[in-house]
Amino acid sequence: VGRAVECEICILGEDGQQVPQGEIGEIFLLPPGGLGSTYHYLGAAAKQAAGGYESIGDHGWLDEEGYLYLADRRTDMIVSGGANIYPAEIENALMEYPGVECAVVIGLPDDDMGARVHAIVRPDPAARRTPSADALLAFLGDRLVRYKMPRSIEFTAEELRDDAGKVRRSALRDARIAAAVAA
Repeated sequence: VGRAVECEICILGEDGQQVPQGEIGEIFLLPPGGLGSTYHYLGAAAKQAAGGYESIGDHGWLDEEGYLYLADRRTDMIVSGGANIYPAEIENALMEYPGVECAVVIGLPDDDMGARVHAIVRPDPAARRTPSADALLAFLGDRLVRYKMPRSIEFTAEELRDDAGKVRRSALRDARIAAAVAA
């Protein structure tokens, strides 16, 4: 994203304490004029931390030079077996595979792990070959640690992003849960 300009950035862990550089946590910002002095959030209320810092739910990290990197949104994070899994990392890896036009990763309920990683893949209609689940898993095996690997892969022809280019993970997740209940 870059360095902070006219604001302070604080990255906090789940315990509310600042995390070390390079470690992912929730991003909190504070403008020089204090809370709400240069902006007004529309939609959900911002989460507040000590000192007037606010967060809208983005997770990321700061490097040694103060550059901010985004990981994902708090609401999109999948907690599986106590591990935090950020869908964007898996989606980016899937999108590197030839023949994948779009990929969205969601967490589906799992009795043992709490949630399981489920990948929804839209193959590129112009590609010569449609990727297989086995080929994608082999490809991901070289790029992701084991606990981040999708436990299921679904192929679809449906658009995975809306007209604004946004992924509506909660709608995709709800549709998959409803289909599983109806089955």
